[in-house]
Amino acid sequence: MAEFKRSGVADADIAAIISTAGVARGTFYFHFPTKEHVLEEIERDLVTRLARELARFVAAEPDVWSTLSEVVRLVLAAESRFGPRLFRDVLALHFSQTRPPGFGRPADHPLVALVAQRIARAQRDGVARSEADPENSALFFLLGFYALLVTNHDSKLVRGRVLDEFLESTRHGLGAR
Repeated sequence: MAEFKRSGVADADIAAIISTAGVARGTFYFHFPTKEHVLEEIERDLVTRLARELARFVAAEPDVWSTLSEVVRLVLAAESRFGPRLFRDVLALHFSQTRPPGFGRPADHPLVALVAQRIARAQRDGVARSEADPENSALFFLLGFYALLVTNHDSKLVRGRVLDEFLESTRHGLGAR
């Protein structure tokens, strides 16, 4: 991961990664035929960690809007750990035409599932629109959020305002009328 963090996926030196991993080239390529497969594994680990952290947060039964804000906070903290290049590469994989087959199916994504559960709970509580599909709403939220993070290169202050507006738009679109 250090090589991807240092240089980004496009410029990563696979030979350096293989050397650091201490495996044979053939073994490495058997497990990771492309750089996207490495990114998929990094993303899977990231999502597992985010879902675990979010599960601890939702155990206290916060409202759906606090939950969405916590997702934003957790993902931004991950950006700090990964560094901007690797972080954007991982998120951009969601929009890549060359991503590995089967990558990111909602049913296999614990973060989507947790957000969808909170939206469904908000619907039962009369806080979110009952006609909104919780899983689709969770996907729309996460993919929209990821797209903003991949494409927005503004200062943290400006990006923070954009993310605040995004959260408010999500609340407006999903909230009960």
